[in-house]
Amino acid sequence: MSDTPIRITIGDRSLSATLWDNPTGSALLDQLPATLTFEDYGRQEVIATPPRPLTMAGMPAGDDPEIGDIGYYAPGGVVVLYYADVSYFPGIARIGRIDGDLSILEGRSERFTATIERAG
Repeated sequence: MSDTPIRITIGDRSLSATLWDNPTGSALLDQLPATLTFEDYGRQEVIATPPRPLTMAGMPAGDDPEIGDIGYYAPGGVVVLYYADVSYFPGIARIGRIDGDLSILEGRSERFTATIERAG
């Protein structure tokens, strides 16, 4: 398997992204397409629960996501889209990367839906 291009669609806007070829990224890829309900968390990321929990087998015990990363926070069972800088935290797995303008994710006070699907 190799890294897989995906699209994240929110309303009439789309973000191009890539899911990485790692166990957790592959577990999310297996659930696509999926429409998830996201909410802001801590004014640094948006989070949503995938249809089924993702595996953490073979992944580091934690990670230090960068702005634009896609992650999975295992203790909460949520997919995370990072739009601000966060530090290392146990239970986080980095599973992909968003390309483009992250402002579509920032400052949302209400829940919103996003469809994640393979691109192309």
